[in-house]
Amino acid sequence: MSYTDAKKKYAALGIDVDAAIAKLKTVPVALHCWQGDDVGGFDQKEKSLTGGIQTTGNYPGKATTPAELMQDIDKVVALVPGTVKMNLHASYAIFDDENGGWVDRDKIEPKHFAKWVKFCKERGMGCDFNPTFFSHPMCDPLTLSSPNEETRKFWIEHGKACVRISQYLADELGMPCVMNIWAGDGYKDIPADRLGPRVRYKDSFDQILSEPFDKTKVFPCAESKVFGIGVESYTVGSAEWCLKYAASRDDCISLMDNGHYHPTEVVSDKISAVLAYDKHMALHVTRGVRWDSDHVVLFDDETKEIAKEIVRCDALDRVFIALDYFDASINRISAWVTGFRNLQKALLFALLQPNDMLKKLQDEGDFTQLMVMQEELKTYPFGEIWDEYCRSCGKPLDGEWYPEIAKYEKEVLSKR
Repeated sequence: MSYTDAKKKYAALGIDVDAAIAKLKTVPVALHCWQGDDVGGFDQKEKSLTGGIQTTGNYPGKATTPAELMQDIDKVVALVPGTVKMNLHASYAIFDDENGGWVDRDKIEPKHFAKWVKFCKERGMGCDFNPTFFSHPMCDPLTLSSPNEETRKFWIEHGKACVRISQYLADELGMPCVMNIWAGDGYKDIPADRLGPRVRYKDSFDQILSEPFDKTKVFPCAESKVFGIGVESYTVGSAEWCLKYAASRDDCISLMDNGHYHPTEVVSDKISAVLAYDKHMALHVTRGVRWDSDHVVLFDDETKEIAKEIVRCDALDRVFIALDYFDASINRISAWVTGFRNLQKALLFALLQPNDMLKKLQDEGDFTQLMVMQEELKTYPFGEIWDEYCRSCGKPLDGEWYPEIAKYEKEVLSKR
């Protein structure tokens, strides 16, 4: 079937394919820098991960310098359609003689991200930001909830520094900066005190957000997690804690990572619950296999359902979307490209659904026809529309981009 024929079939359902393609081109999706170097960053000599997370695999060719990481990101951007936004962790600060050399995380400044700003400006990209509350000697192993006030003060100062950096990124790049606060604080075994750490955690968040920022440009988030390695029994920043904290303030929003819940929970069901109350929310789209294992995003049922919920809620301008996974068992560039393209596919698929018609069937109680239509839509000629979207963005079609990855691996990655 040709694109013209596919377009006519969707038009019979009242879907304007051209409008869907044009809309998707305006939706920024944040590309996470940490897929390129296994969450190593550049601010610590010791590269081992702590804080309840880990990466698996040791595929050759990972980035080891800022220049290599930027080179790899450029390769990704060349192979994905849509609007790309950067997403940085604080641990990706760039220290050199020009900006005074290395400083610890409580002393980082906007100047340590000036080269990232230059990189983004040259490519017309915005940038989100994340404080890095893990993989550091000052994790005891707690951070923002530590009973040790010296430890907690260090991390509060780090958070405040990140607020200032987020404001800098928003001002310089002219796009909103989502600043996501996640800390893997918790306990391996059953705690004697669950309340104390959460009260300290709240106080730390309050102190961090006392740092001035423009609420129209910087969007702090509270991200929850169900558990992590070494914190299997208790996580301070649980889903309930983060939802309640965000609800208690007008300068913090919820961030949901679809790997951060129990295996039978789905984030797609939670999106409308949050949007019924909040103007904005944020998402980290990943793929958890049995736990928060951060597998590469696929064009699977939950990814499609997440995208459909955003579109059904008419919330493409209310939900900040970012990718978050780190697979070192396969070519890292391919992992980046695969996940980004699959999220784009899911969003386009969602924009091609006759949502008004489906809602009408639900409201009328015609669940028989609703089921029939939902099933038949699965085999509509989506592939032809996706190909046209890629062509209109000047990016390779499926079946065309992987040879570029293989060539890049041979010519660049294999020589690192």
